[in-house]
Amino acid sequence: MDPTRAEPFLEDRPDREAGFTLLEVVCVLAIVAALAALALPRLPLGTSRARLEAYAVEAASLIKADRSAAIRRRTPVATEVNATSRSIRSGATGRSVRIPGDVTLRTMLPQRCNNRPAHSSIRFFPSGMSCGGTVALMRNGTGYEVRVNWLTGGVEIVPRRAS
Repeated sequence: MDPTRAEPFLEDRPDREAGFTLLEVVCVLAIVAALAALALPRLPLGTSRARLEAYAVEAASLIKADRSAAIRRRTPVATEVNATSRSIRSGATGRSVRIPGDVTLRTMLPQRCNNRPAHSSIRFFPSGMSCGGTVALMRNGTGYEVRVNWLTGGVEIVPRRAS
């Protein structure tokens, strides 16, 4: 090596092999991309089981609040369950729970309540009684039912498996 030169040539450097070539970097990126393409479809996407339970609890809470409002106000209150818009809306507060598209929403509601059309709702009377109903939230074969007892107006959440 010539001491008069300020910068040695690449051939003269002892650390010439101390890096990665572009080809090596591209190969590693291709391997990582292939592994990601294989692994991503196996990751659970959408609503988790815990989030599904949270939706059931939120719906039950909203329905219980409507029952309490009917008793407190001494007037009937109806909780609207709209399967088309995938929502459950409080008749007392207007608050609503929106159910995501990957969750199956099934209802079993009376067609008539107190000799009137029920119009997809769960009605509570000033006594706390109700015409009853069930709202089922399902995803991947498991889920929860929010049940309203017609006699007592009591609300309960029951775990459910698809049959």
